[in-house]
Amino acid sequence: MKLIRRRFLSLAGAALAAPAVVRPAWSQDYPNRPVRVVVMLAAGGGTDFLARLTGEFVSRSVGQQFTVENRTGAGGTIGIESVAKSPPDGYTVLFSNDNIASAPHLLKVNGDYQRDLEPVIFIARQPLVWAVHASLKIDTLQEFIAAMKKSPGKGFATSGVGSNQHFLGAWFLKEAGIKLDHVPYRGAGQAVNDLIAAHVPIACLGPTAMMPHFENKTLRFLAQSSETRSPTLPDVPTFQELGFRGLVLDQWFGVFVPAGTPVDIIARLNAEYAKSLTDPKVRDSMLKTANEPIGGPPARFATLLRADSAKYARLAKELGIKAE
Repeated sequence: MKLIRRRFLSLAGAALAAPAVVRPAWSQDYPNRPVRVVVMLAAGGGTDFLARLTGEFVSRSVGQQFTVENRTGAGGTIGIESVAKSPPDGYTVLFSNDNIASAPHLLKVNGDYQRDLEPVIFIARQPLVWAVHASLKIDTLQEFIAAMKKSPGKGFATSGVGSNQHFLGAWFLKEAGIKLDHVPYRGAGQAVNDLIAAHVPIACLGPTAMMPHFENKTLRFLAQSSETRSPTLPDVPTFQELGFRGLVLDQWFGVFVPAGTPVDIIARLNAEYAKSLTDPKVRDSMLKTANEPIGGPPARFATLLRADSAKYARLAKELGIKAE
């Protein structure tokens, strides 16, 4: 554990003092060919959107393509593990949401994600939202709970088994005393398609892919999962405001590389992605989709990963969640 801490501290120092780092000759010209950015969920969702948005900026900045590849399945673990097994040379990176912290506590995974992957940068965070199709004619969370108690058994969509949305949904249902069937998808894009078609008229998802449908009133957001109202969703109450004290669970997004990737390459990736988060067009696009840009050194992201992994381990036990 001490070795891991020293490793994270060295990465933080490299990221903050990148211009002064003396780089080995073999990595001075990194990247000198295209970089593959693996997204562990399907196209059309929040993770995919942010990977493409920041990847386009970084591609222009470094003069090499950062090409997104969607590797889906098994709650995101297929994509995560494909990166963990890749050569640690900086040419395969993972763009993930916090499934990387939640999935190991519910799904059978191959390896130890905190051992097999190195955090690079904390890209953004956002609340999760409880959403319903307008055809349900439900405007508040209280109305929703009352309706589900009268007519239980409906399904709610998430981006997958073992996702943060799966955890939040199970947590809310237990606290509210209602029963719904979990309907997992391979990503938020697919889930939103069925949600706006009212095939599955209830969902617990990140707001990014739903924002246009929320703004045109096809969907209604009944609650958000952050500690306080997100500035990007000022009119949506939190679960806490609505009487569910402590029901707080933010979604986050970030970049990882295989363990063993050279420190100077991690520092370069951190610096380039950090620049993308200061670009006015990138920031504006993020804020319009309810994403708060974050950034910071690898050590900060590593601390978040450890804390959230412990939180999901506790929730899995307390809620008795099981993979379908």
